[in-house]
Parts: sequence; structure tokens; C-alpha cells
Amino acid sequence: MTSKKKLYDPKSKEPFKLSRTKIDLFIDCPRCFYLDRRIGIARPRGFPFNLNSAVDHLLKKEFDTYRQQQEPHPIMEEAGLDAIPYSHPNLDQWRHNFTGIQYHHPKTNFLLFGAIDDVWVLPNNQLAIVDYKATSKNGNITLDDPWKITYKRQMEIYPWLFRRNGFDVAETGYFVYANGLKTEPNFSNQLKFKTVLLPYKGNDAWVEEAVVKVWKCLQDRVVPECKNGCEYCAYRGVVGEVDGAGL
Repeated sequence: MTSKKKLYDPKSKEPFKLSRTKIDLFIDCPRCFYLDRRIGIARPRGFPFNLNSAVDHLLKKEFDTYRQQQEPHPIMEEAGLDAIPYSHPNLDQWRHNFTGIQYHHPKTNFLLFGAIDDVWVLPNNQLAIVDYKATSKNGNITLDDPWKITYKRQMEIYPWLFRRNGFDVAETGYFVYANGLKTEPNFSNQLKFKTVLLPYKGNDAWVEEAVVKVWKCLQDRVVPECKNGCEYCAYRGVVGEVDGAGL
């Protein structure tokens, strides 16, 4: 799939806009990242998670109500967390997928950005970054699944961006995790959820080095080798062999 987004040009003096998700793509597979941001060949798009988007939208409306009242949400009180939703004139911008919280990285000339779901403020005036998640599974929701490493990196890049903008951000962020229940006797045009609050103590020490590695990757004229285990690279390789051999 050919990307319509602006591609990286090593000779350009204009800041290059790079999202949090693209940094995650580089960590997942430098080859796929290079093909995307330098050549313009993106991975195939996944299906949209419309139910998840609906939960996200409704949670934002719900927390905004408590933001206007400057009161804690019940999930904070249930968890014993002393916090309230944070009010800031740039909140809508921070939440927008194509703007987010931004930082111009002078060494690489990247304009780095990431769209957050929410920010809470603690009694010591530190900010806590919050992300909403939705799923439907049996048992307790945890952050222990191996694939949730991407969620954890997400919760480390966002504080890094906020700190670069001069905000005092707490080490611990929070996932508001809504789990769709399968134990109801019937559907009856309703999907019920049990929502839990999961704290995550992150460490953003890796982000600076990763950003520089991304920059060095894009500076190179050679496409990186395939990262072991990348299903997309494996698929492209097999298709290439078939195309070359014919049927």
C-alpha cells in the first residue's frame, strides 16, 4: 500500500512530523518503518475497532463531566487515588490524532507527537497520563500479556513528550480498562462492561536513544534488514519468491 503521507527527505530543512505510533513501528521492525516513512510503502491497514472507538468517545465525555465539576471520578475513589481530571486549554489539541502533544526535537529536526486520552492532576500538582482501553475477555484484566508491551511504551512516550513541554509528570500513569462482559444471560441491545483502573509505573529513559536511532535509520540510503519474527516482511518475501518463480 502506497502511503499518502509526507515522506522523509534527509536534505529537507523542514521539521519532519513523526507520531508515537511510528516510533513503535520502528521498534517492531526497522525495515517496515523505513519502507513506510522513507519509501512510502505502508503496512496494510487493519480493520477499524469501532466498538473500542465508541467506548473511548463515551469515556471522554464522562470524564469531561467530572472535569467541569472539578471532582474525582468514582473509579478514582474506588481505587483510592486522590486525583481529578486536569483542565487545560490545549486538552482538545492533545487528544486530536493529528496534532496531539508535540515536541520539536532539535538534534533530529523531528516534530514528535502523540494523542493522549486524558490527563489527571494529583494533589502535588503533578500530572498523571491516562489511556483508555477496551476489550472483552474472561478473567481479570492485567498488563502482563506480552503484546501489551506496546501499551507500556505508549505510557512512557506520552510523559516524555509532556516533560519536554515543561510539565511535571508523575512516574505512574493509568489505564482505564473497560472489559465487555460475556456473562449476561442475553444481549437485549446492551453490552455491559466492568471497568478497572490499572496503574503503570513507566520509565522514559529509552525514548531519547530510540528517537536518535529512528533518525539514523531514515538517514541511510539502504533499506534495513528484516527483523526476525516480522510477519509482514515474511509475507512480502514469500510473495516475492512466487512472483519471481511464476505459477
